[in-house]
Amino acid sequence: MADELRTTMETVGDRFNLGEYEIDAYLAVLEHGELTASEIADRTDIPQPRVYDTVRSLSDRGLVELRESRPMKIVAVDPDDAFANVQTSLEELISELEARYTAPARDTEAVSLVKSRSTILRYIEEIIADAEYELVLSVAADLLRRFRDDLAAAIDDGVSVDLLVTPASRAPDPVEFDYLEVATRARGRRGITTPVLAVADGEYSVYATQDALRDDRDRYGVIFNRSALGFLVSGFFGTVLWTTAETLAANGKRRPFPRRYASIRRAVKDMRELDGEFYASVSGRHVESGDPIVVEGRVVTTTFEESEEVASFEMETEESVLEVGGLVSALEDVEAQEIILGRDEVPDRTRFV
Repeated sequence: MADELRTTMETVGDRFNLGEYEIDAYLAVLEHGELTASEIADRTDIPQPRVYDTVRSLSDRGLVELRESRPMKIVAVDPDDAFANVQTSLEELISELEARYTAPARDTEAVSLVKSRSTILRYIEEIIADAEYELVLSVAADLLRRFRDDLAAAIDDGVSVDLLVTPASRAPDPVEFDYLEVATRARGRRGITTPVLAVADGEYSVYATQDALRDDRDRYGVIFNRSALGFLVSGFFGTVLWTTAETLAANGKRRPFPRRYASIRRAVKDMRELDGEFYASVSGRHVESGDPIVVEGRVVTTTFEESEEVASFEMETEESVLEVGGLVSALEDVEAQEIILGRDEVPDRTRFV
């Protein structure tokens, strides 16, 4: 099996191992259907003495046919026929490689640096798929359609999605693009330097500059792999990026209650927008002792500044009234790591375990 796999890889590699002259000549012939050697030289930068060697190499690969007339004519082979064997070999190769592939154990690494554009995009796709209840995403406008199906699937699964598209000037027109199909709320931000980032449920996250997605070798992306450090990325998104963007669409598909939140800002905004009475179950830490804590009760008041720098709420428990803040809270009584909101009664936390 190993020998067969190696042979397949060599076959695929040989077919695609084309030099610059071969690529130029092949594209010229493909465009015109049939050319002579001198016509190829006229239409490309290939020196006349190199044309014959070049087209014979293409012929050996089955990409063109050589008709030994005077002058010799180089005829393009239909790509469906020319690449049929390669396509089959490539599919078989991918199948064999997948069978041998062992997924790396990423859970052991809290922080990773990656430089590959394809790797960064793959992590973004993975984060979108991993989000169970909350996703924030900042993405370049030219990548929005790439993630459209993944985001639509997240919305259908009941995930709340805050989508930021940059630069706003290149964002699809809301008249032509259904933002509410892929987001709960969508905004456009003017700055071309706005970073690309994604955070699933306040934890698993990726942060990268837009330069890194243009294959700039001096740039990189940072992965917080299922780490609480993801709140740094989420907090930056909520207070710096989201607040300086213009609304493209909002009030998308309403999720039923009870709802889970990783962001206290999102929870407080929902309570203020929907009004009425709310009950909360909060899992987090006591601010002064750092001990894990779960508190439940009726929400009494909410505090929220339009700058989104301040967001908190007070809840009435059986023992007292406690003030709940977000991650790394200092002024409130409880640092909320996960919030579950219910409408008529304290939500049953066990249903989300």
